[in-house]
Amino acid sequence: MTNQDLIEKLISEKSLLSPKIIDAFKAIPREDFVLPEDQGKAYEDRPFSIGYGATISQPTTVAIMLEELQPEAGQKILEIGTGSGYLTALLAKIIGDPSTGSGQVGQVFSIEYIPELKNLAESNLKKYDFKNVELFVGDGKAGLKDFSPFDRIISSASAIEIPESWKRQLAIGGRIVVPVQENLVVLDKASKNRFKEKINTGFLFVPLK
Repeated sequence: MTNQDLIEKLISEKSLLSPKIIDAFKAIPREDFVLPEDQGKAYEDRPFSIGYGATISQPTTVAIMLEELQPEAGQKILEIGTGSGYLTALLAKIIGDPSTGSGQVGQVFSIEYIPELKNLAESNLKKYDFKNVELFVGDGKAGLKDFSPFDRIISSASAIEIPESWKRQLAIGGRIVVPVQENLVVLDKASKNRFKEKINTGFLFVPLK
């Protein structure tokens, strides 16, 4: 299976809908983010281990999360759990890297708990010319207060509940997409203390550390 085969599958299943997200999938080959032993299987629609108890998520899940997040050019995004850097790269492409010629350039701030995975992501991202990505090692549950507020916050790891720090660091009008146990929760910030929640069921994620 090729990247184009995978994209066509995701479109046919209605996991991929938005042209900007489809374009990002075309521009960011998944094989650049799996371990060498999985290169020949990179476009299978399943997760793969990247070591340290972490995985690169199933493409269907990545597509659904991005469609729920709806990142836009020029936005500031906080990613919790950098992992292999695959979602980081997709986000960077969507929100407008300088190399795309987009008039609006957003920024991705990504925080990873495991230093070795941050190093892996850095190595993978060097395959591209992104200027709008900053990686950090730290406790994802605390967010990145110094760089807030964020227009979007996304986590690939499952939380028991959405940390209050993320809610505080989200801009009014912003959106959080995060797995909570086996559900995918979409949280929109209507005002300082008012949120609108949508729950999608039937997902499985590694736990947030």
